[in-house]
Amino acid sequence: MAQLSQDCFASGAQIMSVEDAVAAIVAQFTPVDGLETAMLADADGRVLANDLVATLQLPPFTNSAVDGYAVRADDIPLDEARLFRVTGRLQAGHAPVPAPARGEAIRIFTGAPLPAGADTVFMQEDARVDDLGRVLLPSGLKRGANVRSAGEDITLGRVIVPAGRWLRPQDVAVAAAIGLTSLCVRRRVKIAVFSTGDEVVEPGTVRGETQLFDSNRIMLMAMLRRLGCVVGDLGIHRDDAGRIARVLKEAARSHDLILSSGGVSTGEGDFVKTAIETVGTLVFWRIAMKPGRPVAMGVIDGTPFVGLPGNPVASFVTFARVARPAILALAGAQWSPPPAVAVRAQFSYRKKPARREYVRVHLQKAEDGTLEAVKFPREGAGLLSSLVDTDGVVELPESVTRVEPGQLVDCFTYASLL
Repeated sequence: MAQLSQDCFASGAQIMSVEDAVAAIVAQFTPVDGLETAMLADADGRVLANDLVATLQLPPFTNSAVDGYAVRADDIPLDEARLFRVTGRLQAGHAPVPAPARGEAIRIFTGAPLPAGADTVFMQEDARVDDLGRVLLPSGLKRGANVRSAGEDITLGRVIVPAGRWLRPQDVAVAAAIGLTSLCVRRRVKIAVFSTGDEVVEPGTVRGETQLFDSNRIMLMAMLRRLGCVVGDLGIHRDDAGRIARVLKEAARSHDLILSSGGVSTGEGDFVKTAIETVGTLVFWRIAMKPGRPVAMGVIDGTPFVGLPGNPVASFVTFARVARPAILALAGAQWSPPPAVAVRAQFSYRKKPARREYVRVHLQKAEDGTLEAVKFPREGAGLLSSLVDTDGVVELPESVTRVEPGQLVDCFTYASLL
């Protein structure tokens, strides 16, 4: 399990910027212990433990990039088309044929090894075969055209994929291309998730008139599984500080991180603060962001705790911008801020200075081809429809106080945040 000291976090009394909060979290969260061997078929979404070094150059041999005719460079027609005698046929996966002599061409197919002496391939679309089986090749082709040289893609000994990479299908593909069948990866991060509040009940159960079905926990577990985490579902816990304290104490024994939704503010109805302080240390990090200012950080017996707001939009945004980097740090994965897309605002908006705000938007392409952001028509951190019916969030920095139609703004698509 991850082990942090009870006083590892700096005081969170002041309101922190998003960057400062994330930097502080990432600096404290060291990767979990334990390595595993993952077969390539199961390696997508795992974190690579060691650099992947090329033990085979790619391509392993010089080959044709097209279907066509291979010739010697000295035979390339210079001023006008020229007839060549076709003396061999070479398909991919077959041994090379004898080298062509002067005035000869070899019929060759994509991926086939180039015959000795040949170094240029004419595309079949540019060639004409006459009734005698000779091929007419045009002038003007450059030496070495349509040829893949041995090692031009990946050289022997090169680091192909660095340690800490969250493996993608293309990373798995390159491992297969050098002949590997498995990779050394870090073990999956184990995260316990629960919701709090008398007002939420489990979907599928009886709901009281003043209660809501718990959507946050389901959403968070889905987001965690997308990160390759092993999720421990601790369910819903009522507003009882003692009970929550016992749940936290137990979860800390077998998980790398505890993640909760709701009850992390400072109101009389927020019981997580008392529970954390009973069994560990809680430092409230008030982050200068909207939605989602109340994000709690704490430690229970060396296991970190992250408490997210109860409103679903705030929970979603704080997970994506604050909790996700922490989880990647625990997983031993390289982390960098997600890429923003510059879009043209099709809305007016005013905000307070010194606070980062996230505006939910739908993206559409204008007549001039520019991507435009259309603001969701209603405000409110409790509107799940604002997440379902939009494509991402526009991030407005602390220095911005208003947005006007036509202004360029940065947008994070949901695909980049998950």
